Amino acid sequence: MAATAAGRTEFPLTIQEMAQRSGFSEPTLRYYEKVGLLGVVPRDDSSGHRRYDTRLAERVDALACLRSSGMSVADMRRYLTLLAEGDREAAAAQRDLFARHAERLSAEIERLRVRQAYMRGKADMWDARHRGDAAAETRAIEQVERALQDF
Repeated sequence: MAATAAGRTEFPLTIQEMAQRSGFSEPTLRYYEKVGLLGVVPRDDSSGHRRYDTRLAERVDALACLRSSGMSVADMRRYLTLLAEGDREAAAAQRDLFARHAERLSAEIERLRVRQAYMRGKADMWDARHRGDAAAETRAIEQVERALQDF
């Protein structure tokens, strides 16, 4: 990534630098441009290569945060549309968008907890079997069965 001697990022960034900064792949950045999440990405006059200025890099950073939380492209597009409407005008819709997504994350976390309990039970079962502890194995099997009921 282009950086100054003081460690600050130097803009504009190439697509490779933007990919490194955001964690998105280069094809993902091209796709996000194609579907309108980034708008038109300026090009270098001589080479035609994409160049990401500060404003665009900040947008990519925001999209990276949203995507890392599992937000869909459609919801990211909705977020950007609402953002363009202005803070006050779109505040309730933004709240609803993020609240719905937070609920989806809560449900996903619960599913992960169930899977974790299943895996922990299986590990405990195999550990008990390895040690020859029949009582601990029975408790672990019961834990696995409870987790399976929650699936």
